[in-house]
Amino acid sequence: MTTGHFRFGLFEFDAAARELRRDGALVRLPAQPAQALACLVARAGEVVSREEICKAVWGDETFVDFDRGLNFCIAQIRSALDDDSANPRYIRTIPKRGYQFIAPVKHAPERMGEAAEETRSTTSPIPAKRKVSVIGAGVLLLALAIAGGYWLRSWQSSRRRPIVAVARFDNETSDAAMSDFADALTDNVVEQLTVMSGGRYAVIGNASILRVPRDQRNLLAISSSLHAEYVVLGQVQSNGAQTRILVHLIRLPDQTHLWVTRMDRTITDPLRVESEAAEKVGTAFSTRVVKDSSGTRLPEAPSN
Repeated sequence: MTTGHFRFGLFEFDAAARELRRDGALVRLPAQPAQALACLVARAGEVVSREEICKAVWGDETFVDFDRGLNFCIAQIRSALDDDSANPRYIRTIPKRGYQFIAPVKHAPERMGEAAEETRSTTSPIPAKRKVSVIGAGVLLLALAIAGGYWLRSWQSSRRRPIVAVARFDNETSDAAMSDFADALTDNVVEQLTVMSGGRYAVIGNASILRVPRDQRNLLAISSSLHAEYVVLGQVQSNGAQTRILVHLIRLPDQTHLWVTRMDRTITDPLRVESEAAEKVGTAFSTRVVKDSSGTRLPEAPSN
């Protein structure tokens, strides 16, 4: 397991604890993306293959869709670092090979608390005549630190990013081959929402509870287990010679529909349709998640 304390840009990353902080504030990062980040940071400057990252995250005995899982992990890391795949500052994609952590990294094996303890142990003793004033000042500083910590935790709690869960899109056509299209569309929507989040909300798309069939899906369980405030549900349906894509944005736990996006297309170019649909969903849903989570009135529906 990768260990150590790393610093890069505004961020600090504790590889052992899998904790990412920006300017001292904890940044939410799920366990698997955190493991992938540890693998990349520990080998900063090197090209790390997709296979090596997958092995570091899932090991040899786990049977998962590694490609989809790794794409999700990288998207989550980029969201946490506010990084852009088109103009990266931290993670560069090396086509057909893997990824490279490109930001300068400082490796500090000691934790901050341990370094502070060592400094205290080597500091000269305080003269006896100054002990009383120093103790008084220490008490005051302690009180201020406690008050400041309470305020910071309250502020961070109020600023906690809402979580958007994206469930596996349902293939409601009679063509079993359309399941691959539905899965790819799900991944595209996860990626688009993550890119468009701008750090204002988090996206979860690869949790096992989101991959179950529709008749086994429990929105309240999704809300509870993932702490998700919103869920995206998608359907791929037959509509004559065309394919209909329906995507719903639902607020949890009250299960209120906030928006529905619909597209009817002929699937002659699946990649183009997936990209077009994901962009449409990201544009419509991202704005509504940000506004609804902040208590701002949602945009009106466009007039026909």
